[in-house]
Amino acid sequence: MSESRELLLVRYGEIGLKGKNRSHFVSALVKNLQKALERVDCDAEVSHRFGRVYVEWTRGDREAIYGVVASTFGVVSFSPAVRVPLDQEAMCRAAEEAFRSAREGRTVKTFKVEARRSEKAFPLTSMEINRAVGGYVLRRHRDISVDVHDPDVTLNIEVRSEGILIYSRVIPGPGGLPVGTSSKAMLLLSGGIDSPVAGWYALKRGIALEAVHFHSFPFTSERSLQKVRDLCQVLAGYAGPIPLHVVHFTEVQRAIQQQVPSSFRITVMRRFMFRIATALAEARGALALVTGESVGQVASQTLESMRAIGEVTSLPVLRPLVGFDKHEIVTDARRIGSYELSILPYEDCCTIFVPENPQTRPKLERVRKVEEPLDVDALVEEAVGRTELEIIEPPRTFASVL
Repeated sequence: MSESRELLLVRYGEIGLKGKNRSHFVSALVKNLQKALERVDCDAEVSHRFGRVYVEWTRGDREAIYGVVASTFGVVSFSPAVRVPLDQEAMCRAAEEAFRSAREGRTVKTFKVEARRSEKAFPLTSMEINRAVGGYVLRRHRDISVDVHDPDVTLNIEVRSEGILIYSRVIPGPGGLPVGTSSKAMLLLSGGIDSPVAGWYALKRGIALEAVHFHSFPFTSERSLQKVRDLCQVLAGYAGPIPLHVVHFTEVQRAIQQQVPSSFRITVMRRFMFRIATALAEARGALALVTGESVGQVASQTLESMRAIGEVTSLPVLRPLVGFDKHEIVTDARRIGSYELSILPYEDCCTIFVPENPQTRPKLERVRKVEEPLDVDALVEEAVGRTELEIIEPPRTFASVL
């Protein structure tokens, strides 16, 4: 491999604990990284050798490549690294160059060397490498000292059979499992703050997502639908293309308004959403529903409401945010890049039709009773039949980690 190629050392976490299934998860991570890198203009190649994942390229925008890797689930962290032959002099020179680069633009007074030697044929032990490299750097930088407890710069050296890796910077990734290793679920995606964050956490557990949005034109505008597309694109930046099912929900809501007492309308509306999402999930091979519900946050998210709403689906309902408070959800929304979109003033069908005094502890028997005037099956069938499918592609740019 030419030394002119740039190199990232990519680390995974819990994937390494999967025992006999580890190769399946690692292969998925490599595949997802390669597919994500195809979205930026580069010639990057992803490989897995000797328990390490590498990204190598000779042509491409470094910031874009770093952004892709930093947004790929399964990546715990990664490091820009150099690889040199199994030679002590080459190792020392490369380590000193790495230190020189690491202190550019910074005040650096201390450093340490942290070596790991898995290639036992290399003549120096880990401690001897620490001393040899540390001495080499000290002789060329007289204004610094060694601090093994809290150094300004740590020079990491890994001596492996394929060569010596040297790096000083560790950039965090999102962690979790590679998307697609935990089958597929249907995300109920509104234009609010919570559901995109719930989708992000589902992706983090390796769940591939399709999204369903309930659109009530003319009560909700085209701008509200575009906001949902944009939120879906944020998630696609972590997952790759996401199918978005746009349900024309106006007729369902009109029927509910005409025939259901106002205090029960939110509960009944959510039951219809679950029915429709379940029908779409079963048609698309999704095995669960994902929602942004958090216990006690609004009237439809009490345990009584969750029971009454969830009764209509045979699928598991995953609620990644069930124990989060609003501050925690907002913090995560800012971190993943969805918050500024979520607070745009374009209302969705839920906020438009909220009654003044919704039921917070609906009795299941009473909910069933108030639904009796509705032709539930026909309304669901019509809504599913009129649903439009869009494929939301990932953005072409990624947040800078440089």
